[in-house]
Order: sequence, then structure tokens, then C-alpha cells
Amino acid sequence: MTQKDTISRPKARIPRGLRDIDADEARGLSAMLAVVSQVYESWGFEPLDTAILEYADALGHFLPDQDRPNEGVFALQDDDGQWLALRYDLTAPLARYVAAHYDELPKPFRRYQWGTVFRNEKPGPGRFRQFMQIDADSVGAPVMVADAELCAVAAACMESLGVPRRRYVVGLNNRQVLDGVLETLGLDPKAADFAARRLGVLRAIDKWDRLGEKGVADLLGEGRKDASGDFTPGACLDAGSIDKVLAFVRLKGVSHGNLCDQLEALVGNSETGRAGVMALREIIDLLPAFGCDARCVAIDPSIVRGLGYYTGPVFEVRLGEGRVQDAVGGGGRYDDMVRRFKGISVPAVGFSMGVSRLYAALQEQKMKKENLLQGPVVVLRLGEENAASSVTMAQELRVAGIRAEAYVGGGGMRAQLKYADKRAAPIAVIEGDDERARQSVTVKDLALGASLAIDISDNEEWRTTGVAQTSLPRAQLVEGVRAILDRQRETASSVDSTSTVSSDKCT
Repeated sequence: MTQKDTISRPKARIPRGLRDIDADEARGLSAMLAVVSQVYESWGFEPLDTAILEYADALGHFLPDQDRPNEGVFALQDDDGQWLALRYDLTAPLARYVAAHYDELPKPFRRYQWGTVFRNEKPGPGRFRQFMQIDADSVGAPVMVADAELCAVAAACMESLGVPRRRYVVGLNNRQVLDGVLETLGLDPKAADFAARRLGVLRAIDKWDRLGEKGVADLLGEGRKDASGDFTPGACLDAGSIDKVLAFVRLKGVSHGNLCDQLEALVGNSETGRAGVMALREIIDLLPAFGCDARCVAIDPSIVRGLGYYTGPVFEVRLGEGRVQDAVGGGGRYDDMVRRFKGISVPAVGFSMGVSRLYAALQEQKMKKENLLQGPVVVLRLGEENAASSVTMAQELRVAGIRAEAYVGGGGMRAQLKYADKRAAPIAVIEGDDERARQSVTVKDLALGASLAIDISDNEEWRTTGVAQTSLPRAQLVEGVRAILDRQRETASSVDSTSTVSSDKCT
């Protein structure tokens, strides 16, 4: 046996719960991050990048087990004996950052961030120990308009990624309502074990979609053993209390007002519960101002979110159709995190999307690549002497919040329309000699006329074709383009008319 044969070589393996990402997915993830970041930017959130390691006490009692700093997180001891942990999410580091810079920051402090987080938990299908999130938060925002805004931001992210209404839903609930239900069960908020039992109830309900009613009932009681034989202790509620919690989760309403009435009846005289219902009503009343209706935001009592730091309204984004839906993000109000550092109340609300989970859900739903990376409105250039005019129009559209570009390549009408088609442009804007003489523009809806675009060779043919195109006064360019984009989104939304979400307006 040679010396070469005796050399011990490591196995080419990856730790359990981690994975490598290939080039195609890496590009897809980068494209998604760009789209979502642009949504956050357009709503006025500022970028921030916090450290990947935190002192474990910065995470505090929000860890899965505060007595063991390396339980639930990946932790190590520094040379001075202090525990450091890879960040569990992006919210706790944000709270630490706000506390450290509190005096110089504007209130509310609106930030967005994307980055990798780590959880030392049992991996499973679609559940990894390392994954990426992209968050948006308003810290120092005490009013419910901030919560309604984050629900609308979540909806805007979905639609910017090409997901039409009825194929996603932002489910909305309030933890105060569940606290009111627990009060009616006789759980004493002052009892030493109340926080642990409450968290047990929350985490049980949070698994409703994955485990079903029977699995949640087991976790509300003594506990549950999974298929591998691992046992998860339960919240130790009695049979009557379990039935009441399950009744709360099962609640459905034909309208938001009807459902709020049912929730109000369930919490009885609990002041906490009634305050929670009132907050839900306020959020629902605000949503139409953000352009949201019940097709995209709906009250769902099964949504409670599993993390312990949420204190009020919570919401979750689910992608899919009917009963087959994937949770791809969520968030809620957390009013006590900064208090741990500052000793003062600093209300906050935030939203986070699991980047890899969203990408996988989009792939599974077979969303077209052009929907994920929908191109800009393209303003064609007819004649070199008119370049400034096309640039001006594109700039007007961008200022109005519409993604747009002026064509800067060579070639005539045919080449420019081919370019717009390859860019998956929803609209092409034309200003030829005739249009300039009339102080008008021609706007072509490429979602309707893309199949004809490559066959048009000159301006005369463009004018005579007359399909999927509109003449507008030059001064109404922005309004006309926006109307066509809105119509395209509505058309995409109506492709599938089947949904479990009510189509009633948010009232």
C-alpha cells in the first residue's frame, strides 16, 4: 500500500440543513431582490446592513431557549467569555441599531434590508438552517396606518413580481384578539408560566397549514410526536380550552365586518381582545386608500406568527390558489423590542419575505419568467433629431413612478418594436411626425398586440394597423400609460376567477 492510498480525504458534503445555490437560481434570486428592493425604495424605506453576528443577549428572551444561548441559534463564545450568535432574523439587529442611534434617527425610522439569517433548528422539506430574508420596518410608528401600509407594501411586492390578485393573499390577524380568547379561558397573565403557555399556543396555531387541525389540537394539549418519533411538548390546555381556541382559528366571515363581529363576540368582555378587534377594523378601513381590497388582504384568525416578539397586528403573505398555498413572508407589530435596550416604549411594525421560499413558490406556481422580470415601458425614437423628445417622455414616466426607458439603439420601427418585445415591455410609446403635428402620442398595448409587433416595418403600417393602440394628447401621456398598465393588471387578475378570498371591498 502506497502512502498516497493511506491519505485521509474529507468527504465532499454539505452540513445538514444547508444547500448550495446554482447559477440560474442565484440570478433569479438577485432579480427578485432587485424588484422587492425597488418596491421598498418607492415607498420611502431606506437601506441598512447590520452585522451578521450579534451578542446573544441582544436577542434576549426572543431566542427559542434563553437559558441556552446556543439552542435555536448558532452561537460561540468570544475570547472574553461572552456569547455571540449568528443573527436569527433581521428584526432583533434592527432593534439594537435603533437603540444605539436613537437620538439621531428620524421617527419613524423606515428601513429595508436583505441578508442571510441562521436558525439551529431541525431542517425539513423547504426548511433550511441558512436562508435569506428581505425586510421593511417602521420603528417609532404608533398608529395603525403604519400596519395598513406594511400590508399594502406586501401586496405591492407580490404584484411587482408578476403575481396577480387572487393568486396571493395577505392574511391579517391581531395577537391581542387571541390574548382576549386566552383571558376567557381563565389563563392568568400574571402567572409565572403564562408567557410560556401563551407562546406554546401561538406556535401551535402557527402550524395550522402544515399539521392540520389534529396536529394543532395535539400541540395545544399534551404534545405531538412526529413521523420521526421526535416529541414536541404542548401548551397543556384542557379539552374545553382547546375547543375554544380551535373555534377561534376556524372562524370565517362573508365580509370583514361580519368576521370582526364574530371575533368581538368570541373575546367577550376582554378589554385586550376588544382593543385587538378595534385595531383590525381600523386597518381594514384604511386599506382602500392604499389601493387594497379583500382580494389581496383578508382577515384570517389562523395567522399568529410563531416568534414571541409580536405584540399586536400580524400578517402573512400566502402564494397559491384555493387550499394549496405557500407562506412566503409575514410580519407584524412589535412594540417592546427596543424597550429592552432603551427602557422606553418604541412602537414598531415590520414585514419580512423569505427570499428562497418565495422564489421556490413562484417556480412551483409556474409563473412566467417575463412576469418576474417584466420590462419597462419603451419610448421609441423616430429620427435622430427627435432623441430629446423620447428621452423627455421616458423621464416623465419615471418621475411618475413608472419604469420606462428611451430607446437608444439603432434601427427603425421594426427593430425598435422587436427590441420592446424582447424586453417584455408592456407598452411602447410612439411620437412620429404626425403625432408631433397634432401634439399627441400613440401608445401601443404590447400585452394585446405583441404578436403583430414584429411584422410592422414602418410608420405607415403602424398607423394603418390600428390594433391595441391608442392616440393620446401629449400632455396626458402619464395618465394614459398608467391606465393601460392598470388594465393589464386587472386582466391578469381575472384570468383565474376561483378563489377562497372574498371579492368584497375592504369596508
